[in-house]
Amino acid sequence: MVQMYTILGRQVGSHWLAIATLSTLFTGTYLASSGGSSKKQSTTTPPINASTPDEADFIKKFLEEADGKKEAKH
Repeated sequence: MVQMYTILGRQVGSHWLAIATLSTLFTGTYLASSGGSSKKQSTTTPPINASTPDEADFIKKFLEEADGKKEAKH
């Protein structure tokens, strides 16, 4: 037979208390170790302070190529 405990006026077996304790422990550990929600970083870039429009176009083109190479590696 199992040891019975009276909890809130009901008879509960010790095996159910053990199952509830272990479930709570493992669920809490999983939720604590899973971390928070991951938010995407802002994709905005700082303003480009170029002296000429050609220089600004060159910088934009360079940044686009650099982003393309970074994504291709992953």
